[in-house]
Order: sequence, then C-alpha cells, then structure tokens
Amino acid sequence: MRRIALALLVALASPLLMGAGDSVFPSLRHVDLSAADRDALDAISAYMNGITTMKGNFIQVEPSGNVDEGRFYISKPGRMRFEYAAPVPTLLVADGSTVAVANTRLKTIDRYPIFETPLDVILSKSIDIRHNPALVSVEHRAGAFVVNLRANQAHTRANISLVFSAPEYELRQWTVIDNQGLSTTVALRDVVSGGNLPASLFVLPDKASLAHRPQN
Repeated sequence: MRRIALALLVALASPLLMGAGDSVFPSLRHVDLSAADRDALDAISAYMNGITTMKGNFIQVEPSGNVDEGRFYISKPGRMRFEYAAPVPTLLVADGSTVAVANTRLKTIDRYPIFETPLDVILSKSIDIRHNPALVSVEHRAGAFVVNLRANQAHTRANISLVFSAPEYELRQWTVIDNQGLSTTVALRDVVSGGNLPASLFVLPDKASLAHRPQN
C-alpha cells in the first residue's frame, strides 16, 4: 500500500501545480520556450485555475504491468479523495489541512500535515506553470502537449511527465519515474469538472469508519 500511495502522492503533488513563488528548486538551465509553448502553458494554468471541483475514474499502470483502477474527487482549495477499487485496499483523503492514507483491509491509517506534502499546492487556487522553477521541458505530440518537470531539488532531470490534450489543454494522464528508473502511469477517464461534491467525501477516515467498510 505504501508504494501505491507514494506513487499517487508524488504524481498528484507534481510541481505542475506550484505557484510561481514556490521556489524550492535550485535554478536549472533556461528552458527555451517558443511563443506557442508559452501560450500553451498559460492556457493550461488558466484551465487548472478555473477548476473548482473535479471527479472521474483513474487507471494506474505499474512498472510490473499490473493495472489498478479507482475513483477520484477534487474540491479546491485543499480537498481530494482517491479510492482504489478492490482488491487494492488504498484510500487517500485530504481535508484541507491533513492527508490520510488508509489501508481498508488492515484498518490502518497514516496521517500527514498537508503542509508537509506538496498536496497543499496541487489544490491551490493559484497556478503558474510557465514560471515554475521545476519546469524542465515541453513536448508537442499528436493531439497532446506534454509538460516535463522534476519532483524535487534532488533531481536535475524530469521525472514527471504530464500529458494534456491539445488544443483543449485538459489533463489526461501523468507518468512518474522513481529513483530506480521505473515508471508508473495514471490516466484519467470520464472526467467531469464543476458541480457540487458532498462534503462527506473529504472527511478523514478513522478506525471506526474503516471498521464498517467492506473488506477488499
């Protein structure tokens, strides 16, 4: 469970969603961006800043080739929920101040202050990708625009790639490369933006609530 949760946390907490002022990274070489690149990054930032709620399905492809699925919910600012379908027992919930990673089979919960993770940034209202110090490069592909970033200051090369549809510039998937060079890809499906989401989705799980959940 920890490996799955870590991959999800790293992917979702990518520097894509950091504001321009969040400079925890030493300066990289200048990223050569064309006018079209700058326009695309600004359009992506505007798209992300315009999201208040989002929900849908996700598919995760692990380095081994195993495929896991689940549902996700995001309510900005500060709240998210990723729940894996059986048999994976992982549930991840952020309520605006705390992140909880639960194992619904073992009935265990790990909690982290959200400010100790980059998740407080992914759920922020202000995003500026073009001026993000973690930006390494961009790529144009058929029907897609790819943003390559590094996850932390220990990396000098990109280890997170985020794929947006083009020309709509909506987030479609991301790939995370770990320290062993293994990649995990998460693809979003049936995404719906806007609308109301029940506050109960973002209530942190506790052992009492897990006790009443069916075992995966």
